[in-house]
Amino acid sequence: MNAPRNLRFYLIASCLALAASLTLAVGVHAQAPATALSVLPDTEATDWTRSLVSIEVTYKALDAFQPWNTPTRAIRKQGVVVAPGEVLTTAQYLPTHTLVRVQKGGRGRWFDARVKWWDAQSNLALLTSEAPDFWKGLQPVELSSEASRGPDFDLVRWRDGNLENRRVEFGQFTVREGVLGFAPHVMLEISTDLTGLGWSEVVAHRGRVLGLTTYSTGRTCGVVPAAFIQRVLDAQRLGKFTGLGYLDFTWQPGSNPELLTELGLAGSPRGAVVHQAGRVKDPAFAPQPRDILLEIDGSPIDIEGDYLDPDFGHLMLENLANRTHFAGDVLPIKLLRGGKEMTVNYRIPRASFAEELVPRETFDRPPAYVVTGGLVFQSLSQPFLRGWGDDWRKYAPLRLQYYQYSDTADGRKSLVVLTGVLPDVFNLGYQDERFIVLDKVNGRTIATLADLVEALGAPEPGADVHRFEFMRGQGLERILLDAPGLDAATARVIQFYGIPAATRL
Repeated sequence: MNAPRNLRFYLIASCLALAASLTLAVGVHAQAPATALSVLPDTEATDWTRSLVSIEVTYKALDAFQPWNTPTRAIRKQGVVVAPGEVLTTAQYLPTHTLVRVQKGGRGRWFDARVKWWDAQSNLALLTSEAPDFWKGLQPVELSSEASRGPDFDLVRWRDGNLENRRVEFGQFTVREGVLGFAPHVMLEISTDLTGLGWSEVVAHRGRVLGLTTYSTGRTCGVVPAAFIQRVLDAQRLGKFTGLGYLDFTWQPGSNPELLTELGLAGSPRGAVVHQAGRVKDPAFAPQPRDILLEIDGSPIDIEGDYLDPDFGHLMLENLANRTHFAGDVLPIKLLRGGKEMTVNYRIPRASFAEELVPRETFDRPPAYVVTGGLVFQSLSQPFLRGWGDDWRKYAPLRLQYYQYSDTADGRKSLVVLTGVLPDVFNLGYQDERFIVLDKVNGRTIATLADLVEALGAPEPGADVHRFEFMRGQGLERILLDAPGLDAATARVIQFYGIPAATRL
C-alpha cells in the first residue's frame, strides 16, 4: 500500500522522517564541540571501555542527478560487543559499504571488519573482525529485557578518544517507522541537551544496554529498545528471522461514536475502523472497509487505535505486527463486520521496499539509469528525491512526491522519470525538460527501465520517430525523437559527457 495506513501515524512518521534526514547528514559527521566529560557511576558498575567500539564506514553514495557517478563517503558511528566475535550497531550506511573498520579504546589502531548480517527494517547489524588482536580485552555486555522508564539513563559513547557518560531523561515509548525501513515497531524516546547523537550510541541503565540511538532532533533522541533488539537477534541466530511485518490495511480511530453505532457496535465505544483493505481482498483472511477492529492478538483496541502493552504501556496497534511476531506469522484479529463479531487469521505481510510504488531504499543494486539521445531516465525512488538535500520534502518536485502516497490509476508497480536532458543538437528544444513521469514509449506502457529499453528496440510500425508520452497534468505531453539517428546521438552524448555506459539496469 502506498497510501498512509492512518492519518495520525502518517503525521508522526513524516515529522520524524524529516528529523532523521537531518541527523543522517552525508559525509563524516561533525563532532560536537568539546565539553568537560562527566563519568557518572552506574548502580551496577560496567567497564564500558571494554565493550564500546568505534566504527568507520566507507560507503557508496547516490548522485541523484548523475547516477553513473558513485562517489564514496565515510561516516563514524558507535557499536557494542554483544557476543564473542560480534559487534552490534545500527544498519545505517552499511548496505552500500565498501570498507568497514573498527577501533577499540576510543583511539589507536583501526582493524578491518566485515558485515555478518544487516536488516533495513529493524535497522540492526552485526559486525565481526578476523583480527585476533582486536578482540583481546573486549567483553560482551548484557542487553536489558526491562522496559525501564528511568527517569534517568546513561548515554555512553567514545568522543575525541575519551569515554563520555552523560545523564539523559526518559521521554516516552512510542511506535514509529525505522530510519531505514517502514515497518512500525516500538521505540524509546529520550530527552537530552547533547548534540551529535543518532550514531548508534549506547543508552544504558544499571550497567545494562537499554538500546541504541538512531536519530536525533532538538532535545529528542530515538532509541531502538534492547528488548526488541534481543528478540530480533535471537531469531536471526536461530535462522528463524523472516523479517519485520506490517499491517497493510489503513484504519482510523474509532473516536466518532455515531460511526461506531452505524457500523453496528453495541455498548461502550471501542475499536478502530478499517478505511481500506490491504493486498488480501478475501474477507475471510483480512480486515475489510468498515470493519471495526476490536482485538488484535488478544489485545483490546481502544478508540484511539491503541492497545495496552504489558511492557511499554499504551501503544499504537501497528506495533502488534512485530511485538511477538515476524513476517509470515498468522495474527488473529477479532472484528465487528456488519454487526457480527468474527475473527480473521491475518497473515502478516513482509515489509519490502519492492512492494512500494516509490521505494524508500534501493540497496540491492547500483543506481540504474538509461541515457537515450541525451534524455536521462531513472526509476522513481525516495533516494532520488533525497537528492534535494535534508529538506527534500520541501524542495523536491511535488508532482514526484505525490506518488509516495497514491497508487497509479492503472496499477503499475513502479515508475520511470525523465530526470534531465544532456544538451545535444539531437534533442534541441527539449534540453530544459526534467522531473516528469514517463507513461508510454512507442505505444507501450512503461513501469521499469527494462520496459523502456524494450520499447526503444521496437518503434511503432511505419514510424520514423520514437514517441515518449508522459503522465497527464505534468506540462509536457510528449517528446518525439528521430528513430534512425537515435543510436548515433546516444553514442555521441555518452562520449562527450564521459558517461561509462548508456544503460545500467
